[in-house]
Amino acid sequence: MSNRPPLFTLDTYQIEESIGYLLARSRAMMVKSSDEALMPHGITHAQGAILLMLSTGKYSTAADLARETYTDAASTKRMIDRLVARDLIKREPCANDRRLMKLHLTASGVELSKLVPVAFCSVLNKHFSEFSAEEIGFLKSMLRRLVASNTSPEKTH
Repeated sequence: MSNRPPLFTLDTYQIEESIGYLLARSRAMMVKSSDEALMPHGITHAQGAILLMLSTGKYSTAADLARETYTDAASTKRMIDRLVARDLIKREPCANDRRLMKLHLTASGVELSKLVPVAFCSVLNKHFSEFSAEEIGFLKSMLRRLVASNTSPEKTH
């Protein structure tokens, strides 16, 4: 453990200056803009993210999606149900374990998943228009470091 004094203390803590508050507020603002950008396609930011994640091939089950998005299983299932009803994704039993359902994009889902990055990029360009490429790179580097520091094996004990 480090012998450094804590960076955050109760005597100086203010909610409006809290990193957690600022991150949450920033995320909410961008999600709202993403919802607006995706509205013409009839999907939400969260649904678009699922389509995009499935399009990468890295995720194939509801559990994968819930774990990666930090969303509870019931909410993820409801979102998947809506996407299945819209014929954007389909469920198929896993060949190795018939109890497990694999998720796949339909042809319509593949086409829509190609439009999601366009919407997300327009939102990012809108909200980060006053930032330099270097500032964005630094922000991403710090956020990756934050994520890595909280997912490394020694931190999960």
